[in-house]
Amino acid sequence: MLLKRGGDGIKPPPIIGRFGTSLRIGIVGLPNVGKPTFFNVLTNSQASARNFPVCTIDPNESRVPVPDERSDFLCQYHKPASKIPAFLNVVDIAGLVKGAHNGQGLGNAFLSHIGACDGIFHPTCVSHLPSEASAPSV
Repeated sequence: MLLKRGGDGIKPPPIIGRFGTSLRIGIVGLPNVGKPTFFNVLTNSQASARNFPVCTIDPNESRVPVPDERSDFLCQYHKPASKIPAFLNVVDIAGLVKGAHNGQGLGNAFLSHIGACDGIFHPTCVSHLPSEASAPSV
């Protein structure tokens, strides 16, 4: 690791991101937008997906491999002793309800679930919007 000399001593450079072959992404959004359904499709799971707010209380988690043709080609060409694929850890986090900052719904537990993720995916419901046929063109 290269070190930079600062005004008050030697400091290591900041690390942006993290090392590894496994990222953790959280699916977050308002209640009833299809988070568990998206989670089930993405991970081929059978998590409960019901039509009522806060159907998910404890986060659903699944680890799925990320297909990569480049890695497959390199493994076939170089024939390494072991192959370590990339994985995506997907977490279905309960919907954020109004008043969460006052402890309603999951409150602070919601924030801790998001804080444990490297990134978030935010699905939204657009069923209340007019269809393309009746929408004005821009």
